[in-house]
Amino acid sequence: MHRRVFRAKEEVRLTPTEYKLFALLMRHPGKVLTHRHILTEVWGPNRADQTQYLRVYMLQLRHKLEAEPARPKHLVTEAGVGYRLRVD
Repeated sequence: MHRRVFRAKEEVRLTPTEYKLFALLMRHPGKVLTHRHILTEVWGPNRADQTQYLRVYMLQLRHKLEAEPARPKHLVTEAGVGYRLRVD
């Protein structure tokens, strides 16, 4: 299986963890995924309460995939709940 991600026809290199996080969001487009759900799926049940991991990796993904990382259009924070991949 090829694990390739593109932004505007240009390949973007993601770390294995970034890819796992992005793939999880891609499997649930438009759906809000809770912090706990994401942490459990990407890092395992022992990390389900360590949201700092998630914040760091979402920031990295935004810098690699969003045109304006400070104003994300696709990798959206749902305050106090989790994240959502917005698809238009």
